[in-house]
Amino acid sequence: MSRVDKSTLVLQAKGITKRFPGVIANDKVDLDLYKGEILALLGENGAGKSTLMNMLYGLYHPDEGEIWLKGEKVELKNPRDAIDRGVGMVHQHFQLVPVMTVAENVMLGSEITRGAGVLARREAEQRVTELSEQYGLEVDPAAVVEDLPVGTQQRVEIIKALYRNADILILDEPTAVLTPQEANELFRIMRDLTEQGVSIIFITHKLKEVLAVADFIGVLRRGKLVGTALPSESTETSMAEMMVGRNVILKVEKEDSHPTDVVLRVENLQAKDDRDQLILRGVDLEVRAGEIVGVAGVQGNGQRELVEVITGLRPAADGRYWLEDLECTGMSPRQITELGVAHIPEDREKHGLVMPYSLADNMVLNNYYQPPYAKGVIMNEAAIVEHGEAMIEKYDVRTPSVQTHAGALSGGNKQKVIVAREFSRPTKLLIAAQPTRGIDVGSIEFIHNQIVMQRDNGVAVLVVSAELDEVLSLADRVVVMFHGKIVANLTSEEATRERVGLLMAGSDI
Repeated sequence: MSRVDKSTLVLQAKGITKRFPGVIANDKVDLDLYKGEILALLGENGAGKSTLMNMLYGLYHPDEGEIWLKGEKVELKNPRDAIDRGVGMVHQHFQLVPVMTVAENVMLGSEITRGAGVLARREAEQRVTELSEQYGLEVDPAAVVEDLPVGTQQRVEIIKALYRNADILILDEPTAVLTPQEANELFRIMRDLTEQGVSIIFITHKLKEVLAVADFIGVLRRGKLVGTALPSESTETSMAEMMVGRNVILKVEKEDSHPTDVVLRVENLQAKDDRDQLILRGVDLEVRAGEIVGVAGVQGNGQRELVEVITGLRPAADGRYWLEDLECTGMSPRQITELGVAHIPEDREKHGLVMPYSLADNMVLNNYYQPPYAKGVIMNEAAIVEHGEAMIEKYDVRTPSVQTHAGALSGGNKQKVIVAREFSRPTKLLIAAQPTRGIDVGSIEFIHNQIVMQRDNGVAVLVVSAELDEVLSLADRVVVMFHGKIVANLTSEEATRERVGLLMAGSDI
C-alpha cells in the first residue's frame, strides 16, 4: 500500500501506551503524519482516539513510548510545549469566550502589548485579517464571537491555532455541529491548509467525510491501531468492519411506512431555555401511528426544549399538545409515561439511567411501583431480576451480570439498557433524542433496527438527531427546525441532504 507522495515526516507516535485504573486506553500505538497530509483517525467511542490526541497535545503523558516532532524526540509536559512546537488542537467543544471579539479570542494567552501593557488590538486584528486571507478563512476580526454562526466560530478556532504558528492541526470531531454546507466549506479550508504545508489529524466517526477529504486512514479499536488504509481503496463498509471487528449493515433497512391516526399533536408550542430566553417560538407538529418523523436542525435551535416539553421535563410558556385526544400540556413525566410515551433521552447518564443502580433496577425505573415488580410498598426483587435478565438477553446488553451497576457499562451498552426499558412496555409514542450519540457503529445498527421495528408495530416515532444522515436514513418524513420554529415539512423523497442543509442554515425558507 503506497501512501500519498509526502516526503517529510512531521509527527511520529512510537509504541504509545497509556493506562488508567483498570483500563489500557492506548496499547503500543504507532502513528505517522506527513507534511501536507490529512490523516483521518477512526474508532468507536472509547477506542482511545481522544486519549492519543491529548498526549500529542501535552494534556496527558504516555506511560510508555515516544513522540517525535519534525525528527526530534520530544517530551510534551503541557499544551504550551505542544503549541511552541507547532501543534494546535481544535476541540469538539469550542474554547472561545462568547462576549469577546474574534481578535481578542485569537490573541488570548498570546497577547500583543505596547507601552505599559496596553493591548495592541489593531495589530492583532491585522494579523487575523492576514491569516484569514492567506488560508481562505473569511472572518471579521472585530465581530463578537457569540454573534457568529457555528461554522464561523470554528474558523476562529483554526485561526487561533495558526496565529500561534501551528503547522500540525488536530481537529476533534470538527463537523459535529455543522450543516452539510458548512462541512463542505471546512473541507475546502482543510485542503487549502494542506496545500500550504499544514498537516492535519482529523478525528471523526462520519465515514462519508473520511472518503471525501482524507489522504490516509488509521483505525483504533480497544486502544490498538488495528489497521490503516487509503481512501481510494476503502468503502464505508470496510471502514466500519475495521472499527467494530465484524460485518456491519450501515444502511437502515425498512419497508415503506403506512401511517394511520394522529398520535401526537402540537399547536403553537412556546418554551424558554435555561437562560429564561424564548427558544421555542410557535411549533406546530403532528406524528402519526406507523411513521417516523425526523427532526433536523443545527443544535441550539429548540430541538432539545421541544423534546423536554413533550415529555414533561420542561414547562410550556404557551401552546398545547395532545396524545391522541387527551391534552397533556402541564402533565408530569410520570403521567406522560403512563399514557404510553417512551423516551430515549439526549443525555443518557443525566436523564436515562441511575448510574449507581443495578441494571435490573434501571430496567424498571418507569414502572417499579407496579405489578409484578411491586405489591403495595413491597418490592418483588425476584421479578425485577427475572425481567432484567430477559431484557439483557433480548437486547444483547454486554454485561457480566444483571446486578452490575449502570455506570460500569460502555456507552453503547448503556444506550441498549435504555432502549430495552423503553421498548419493553406498551407504547403509543416513541421520542428518541440523539439515540445513537457517542456509540459504536454496531450498536447504531442494532438501535436503528429496534426503532424501525417499533414503527412497524404501529408506534408513532419522533427522532431528533444532530446527525443529518441518521435523520435522512430513518425518517419517513422530515421537519426542519430553525430559530425555534419548524420551517419545513418534507417527505423522505423531498428531503435531500442539500435542501435540508440549506434549511438548517436558514436559507431556502
